[in-house]
Amino acid sequence: MRPEPRTNLYDEVTARIVSELEAGRFPWVQPWGRAGAGVGGAGGADVAPGLPRNALTGRSYSGVNVLILWGAVIEKSYPSQSWLTFRQALEAGGNVRKGEQGVSVVYADRFTPEAEKTRARESDEDAKTVPFLKRFTVFNIAQCEGLREGLASDPAPLPERQIVPMAEAVIAASGVEFRIGGDRAYYVPSADYVQVPPQPAFFEQINFYRTALHELTHATGHASRLGRDLRNAFGSKDYAREELIAEMGSAFLCAALGIVPTVRHADYLGSWLEVLREDNRAIFRAASQASKAADWLLARYADYQSGKEADKPDASQRDEMGAGEGRVADRYGHGALLAGG
Repeated sequence: MRPEPRTNLYDEVTARIVSELEAGRFPWVQPWGRAGAGVGGAGGADVAPGLPRNALTGRSYSGVNVLILWGAVIEKSYPSQSWLTFRQALEAGGNVRKGEQGVSVVYADRFTPEAEKTRARESDEDAKTVPFLKRFTVFNIAQCEGLREGLASDPAPLPERQIVPMAEAVIAASGVEFRIGGDRAYYVPSADYVQVPPQPAFFEQINFYRTALHELTHATGHASRLGRDLRNAFGSKDYAREELIAEMGSAFLCAALGIVPTVRHADYLGSWLEVLREDNRAIFRAASQASKAADWLLARYADYQSGKEADKPDASQRDEMGAGEGRVADRYGHGALLAGG
């Protein structure tokens, strides 16, 4: 079947995300602990926090595909976050059950037309590439039968006693200056530091880490890291776009660490809807940048664990600050985020 024009794909996915947000549902926090409401699947079993992955290759999906597949998990109450294409199900010794409907995910890349290659050769210039987007269909392993043993399964949930040390290690491995104090959480691009209120200010300890991961996602945008433009006026659309990146990046990190994601800044909902309605590629860019931010922090964590980053400060070396110190105007994060808020 001939792929639909990429504009249709952008419109379709954006409309789906906008519809969820308009209904007050945030696609990056939906799947966890919502059982029994779906149709099909395997009886509405709970699914543990985690990133969707390909059952054959073990690779995690990224970008907007995470939102698409998380949405399918909650809508159909699938018990797994593992997926296969129709052909991969056959390769795995089984098949997709008759009558099952798959989920469309997207693949983005760039190519160079032959005419452009010729022009570049003749003019001795660099060839210009053209972006393209195409869809392919995947099925949850709950929709398959006869699959061989040994496929990449969902990772076992991390014991609760290990989640906090792991989150502490991600913070330490980031190399970002991490200060504790005051009653607000924020990231200051000009001085390149994160500040978060002390843990006793939160009703639930885990909310300290959710908040920290949100602010660390902002910090990945610094010029010395992933180089996003953080010079955005508060209340502007670009500011809202960066907050959307941080929201999703934090959710992706939470899922990878076994922490149930939550909404940190629901007050940006109106701004996010405005951005998405006027630009059908905004959610693709934001989700892609969120994945890159999460991947950057997790890669640093992996290096840290293997001893390659042994010179980084640990959690005990954080800069403890008194309330109200270090406040500057150019920062990401606002409002009291205490008591699990």
